[in-house]
Amino acid sequence: MAEIQEKVIMTPKSKTATSTILVVERKVIEAQPSDKIHVAGGDHTGIIINKEEVYENGITESCHAQLEFCVYLVSAATGKHTREARALRFWFKPEVPLHECPHEAQAFFRELVSPQDFPKDYVGFIKKIIKLMQNKYHRLKILEVELRQEASGPPPENKGDITSKTTSYTCCNGSFIEENGTNQTHISEQKVLDMIENAYPNPLSVDDFVTAGKWSKAEVKDALEALEEKGLTRVMSEGIYVRQHSIDTQVVKQMPTLCSSRQPTIAVVTALYCEKQAVDAMMDNQETYVRYTTVGESNVYTLGTIGAHRVVTTKLPSVGRTREAMTAAGNTTTRLLGIFQKVEYVFLVGVGGGVPHYTDYTKHVRLGDVVVSTPAPDLNDKYVYQFCEKAERNDKGGWDFEVKPYKPAVPLLQDIALRLNNPSWKWSVYVTEGLERLRSVPGKWEAPEHTTDRLTVDVGGGAFIEVSHPAPQGEQMRSARVHCAPVAGGRAVAGSGEARAAFAAHARALAYDCELDAVLDSVVGNCKDCFISIRGISDYRDGTRGKDWQPHAALAAAAVMKGIVTAMDPPTD
Repeated sequence: MAEIQEKVIMTPKSKTATSTILVVERKVIEAQPSDKIHVAGGDHTGIIINKEEVYENGITESCHAQLEFCVYLVSAATGKHTREARALRFWFKPEVPLHECPHEAQAFFRELVSPQDFPKDYVGFIKKIIKLMQNKYHRLKILEVELRQEASGPPPENKGDITSKTTSYTCCNGSFIEENGTNQTHISEQKVLDMIENAYPNPLSVDDFVTAGKWSKAEVKDALEALEEKGLTRVMSEGIYVRQHSIDTQVVKQMPTLCSSRQPTIAVVTALYCEKQAVDAMMDNQETYVRYTTVGESNVYTLGTIGAHRVVTTKLPSVGRTREAMTAAGNTTTRLLGIFQKVEYVFLVGVGGGVPHYTDYTKHVRLGDVVVSTPAPDLNDKYVYQFCEKAERNDKGGWDFEVKPYKPAVPLLQDIALRLNNPSWKWSVYVTEGLERLRSVPGKWEAPEHTTDRLTVDVGGGAFIEVSHPAPQGEQMRSARVHCAPVAGGRAVAGSGEARAAFAAHARALAYDCELDAVLDSVVGNCKDCFISIRGISDYRDGTRGKDWQPHAALAAAAVMKGIVTAMDPPTD
């Protein structure tokens, strides 16, 4: 007797005047054609269309993953748009690990809405779902598709740094949305300020701006003079400019010797200027020193107190994967730990890119949330940070990663974070205090409107689909949350795309940073046994793209840092 093969069966589940729910299910069944059942043949052998009007799939457990998005259907007769909400609910076979289900669902969704062959009509949309399930996604057991008409009217225009691309069958907020990758060459004060803040504490010359921005010397000088009038920059010497720090600074060639009682035991490393401002706002009794050199890297150190602890903060002069940036990051950290030899605890504090869950609110990371680097509870390796140096597709359709992993020899800071992270932890009071201290400091430190937190899925070719955030259950109000999970890094995977989601699932990471492995190499190399990374979420990449959310996300990360520091035992001396 021949073995009965799995079939993919589509059945209507329910239908109203404005909505339709279909179920596409994988079953081992032998079906005979009838007026209620269509058994496909030829290229579509293995597909069965069940025309029964009512169907229950018998599953009582919650779906393993769910994705929602919108399309705008265009009437060929009238040209009018109708908004249609669409939901996909996934149930996978029992052997599929739960942590892999969201990743598999997102991969299915990316392929379904790929702009190269996006279905242009309702029938094509359902047909592509069936064929994907039949030919590729064999671990998918049941897929429920809900189509719900909502309202008529033109699709809204996209706002912010994404632009719409009109088609006759558009997807979510008017279209596939593409990154606005246009590199405008015109100069602005903000662009000049961004460059000088990224370089801080190193000064930049007029020629540096001309080379990097392709601007004229006259344009650069006009912008720098305007920033100087606003108190944002200052001249170090002829044609050399540096960011004017909001706190009084002492420019020195060498750091003064500190007596034992003033030596810090906690070091905080930041990469962006707004991160250092946010961290400094958490400290009392501040003194800032800039170790200025005309050759090599300058360094900035702010000394102060948080509770009973002496703290020193610094800012990396640059970040990235150039040899110069990596060397500078490592050297800055090594020099910090060499000057302040009583440092026992190292915090990496700043912004990062969130890893959204798409389907489960309890695991979903949004802009303004904070991720604290702790080990994944379901892995035995106890790594808190994983840096991906290389990512390649393998012949099984999965990914192979070349990884540098890090874990503290003593997980004291992680233990404190896990103990504190419960609904009674009032870390947000430090955000409020920080806002008050930063009132006179330029920057948008308040949280932006949550409508600016737009969640997209990269579907390839520079196109994205915007999807809905998973909603909290019941009457639970949305507020910023702390998540304890590993942090990841690496340009090979940090950008939006399937590799990013795959590596996050592999490492159980909930945030990416701007590649701080050189800093951790220095920390581990200098035998600092306690370290932790705290990332305030400012975008869904690596934290460097979301300018609107960066100041507030940096402040949220600094507030969580202060919460952990105040919970530490006071120094013994």
